[in-house]
Amino acid sequence: MVAFSVSQAGLNALGRFTDVVRLRTGETLIIRFVTLGDGDVLQFYFRSLSQQSRYNRLMGAASELPPSELDKTLHVGENSRFAVIAEMKVDGVSTVVGEARYSYDAEARSSEFGLSIGDAWRGRGIGSAILMNLECRSAALGAVRMVGETFRNNEQMIGLARKSGYEFVPAPYDWRHVRLEKTLQGGRADIPCESWKDAAIIDQLHAALAAA
Repeated sequence: MVAFSVSQAGLNALGRFTDVVRLRTGETLIIRFVTLGDGDVLQFYFRSLSQQSRYNRLMGAASELPPSELDKTLHVGENSRFAVIAEMKVDGVSTVVGEARYSYDAEARSSEFGLSIGDAWRGRGIGSAILMNLECRSAALGAVRMVGETFRNNEQMIGLARKSGYEFVPAPYDWRHVRLEKTLQGGRADIPCESWKDAAIIDQLHAALAAA
């Protein structure tokens, strides 16, 4: 894997890679990169999830995002790992309604992802919007394939993946898990994510970060 690290100045510049998505309900969803100041916000979000939702997302029992995982999440770009937050305005206040992480493997040209939606926010199309956005962001880095893994009994994630065109194959090391796979259609020259069109070629992204 080729490491892709982002300096603090570059991390600040990543704020411009924010996408505004209109949900099928007519509501507006903001999808942006996690910043170093989002630690408390992320932990509040994870603690607010139901026990089952946390178990499904973290692939094990936990009351919050473990410190080591939180640190990786906050340092966007290090070792080709990225994290995004999905927010909506609730009574004028930005509220986290979902999150996702993905890592890019340049050699395999694939992106591995995981995501969650707040229990109170399901049924609005947020999961589909985040997953489509992850595919766009991954394609901008050069990915031609998306992969993920979840529990076989995680009905929400299985349903979302099926609706989004993913195929299912057995996980190689745990019968309780299922692997999700999808080939990304088109190429980096035709990426629908609004803010990532200018970053469709990885050299352009590097140049933007270096100039920040």
